[in-house]
Amino acid sequence: MSENEDIQKEVLNEAEEQSTENTEQNTENVTAEKNAEELLAEEKDRYIRLFAEFENYKKRTAKEKMDYFQFANQEMMVSMLGILDDFERALKEMSKSGLEAELQGVELIYQKFQNRLSEKGLKPMTVQAGDNFNVDFHEAITQIPAPSDDLKGKIVDVIETGYTLHDKVIRFAKVVTGN
Repeated sequence: MSENEDIQKEVLNEAEEQSTENTEQNTENVTAEKNAEELLAEEKDRYIRLFAEFENYKKRTAKEKMDYFQFANQEMMVSMLGILDDFERALKEMSKSGLEAELQGVELIYQKFQNRLSEKGLKPMTVQAGDNFNVDFHEAITQIPAPSDDLKGKIVDVIETGYTLHDKVIRFAKVVTGN
């Protein structure tokens, strides 16, 4: 019996070793695999991030769409500025000639045209002699010696009116500066 007992002990020892190895592997697998709560937390985090990205996308496209509609007529407005300038020149010349009836008719048409453009967001820049020169709004055509010391580095004369469309400069005011 001693041989049988030895064989049984060996079989039992091998079985115990295998069961301890299996339990060690099972505990390693359990720790390696994430539990359901951790998986749920990860998926929830991914969902929140995806939702936030989508909301940002919606906001960005809505803003781009508004900008597109707001500035879609910019090219047309720029082309109309020449006509507006011609009206201003015609009004100056007509006022010199003294033809009151024709002057009033042209002024009426000019005001109506200007009102329609301002309804669409076009605004003239108010620039006067003596204002500070600002490169964000003015374009210096030339520099002349300043007539007085207080006009050095400032606007001496306005050659062409500048315009903005919804607070965006579409034509800079052309000015003469003093040096």
